[in-house]
Amino acid sequence: MSDTLESLERRLRAIEDERDIARLIASYGPLVDSGGPDAVAALWAVDGGYDTGDWTMSSRADVAAMVRSEEHRGLIARGCCHFFGPPAVTVDGDEAVAICQSVLLVRREPRGYNVARAGVHLIRLQRSDTGWEIVSRTARQLDGSGQANDLIATGLAR
Repeated sequence: MSDTLESLERRLRAIEDERDIARLIASYGPLVDSGGPDAVAALWAVDGGYDTGDWTMSSRADVAAMVRSEEHRGLIARGCCHFFGPPAVTVDGDEAVAICQSVLLVRREPRGYNVARAGVHLIRLQRSDTGWEIVSRTARQLDGSGQANDLIATGLAR
């Protein structure tokens, strides 16, 4: 009986970990679109990295600065939506890898939205005392160059 209980506890923890990681990833879009730099930065480890291909950040402070930037504030002022598809998550103890796709929609005048970018995100996470946090996030556009496909292969290899 104890083997069965231990097995159930392991399976439940895995499901809860995947759910918590998916929730963390899903919260990025609403947080960044509402312009909360501290809330967005809190998703990362203190020295966590974020490489968008155009911009490299290496700390929570850098992530918060990106949200405060004139470029990002301009997106919010026009109206934008960072939308993430469901992540494929692989948990290994206190570390995890997630892969997901996203689109950035930007409002056009007088109505409607344009797709500004479509990309892939490889996200490495670690469990901390307060929960899961992003250690590194690498994003590449689905532009035919193959870089996004490389991230997908890496994210699904685990």
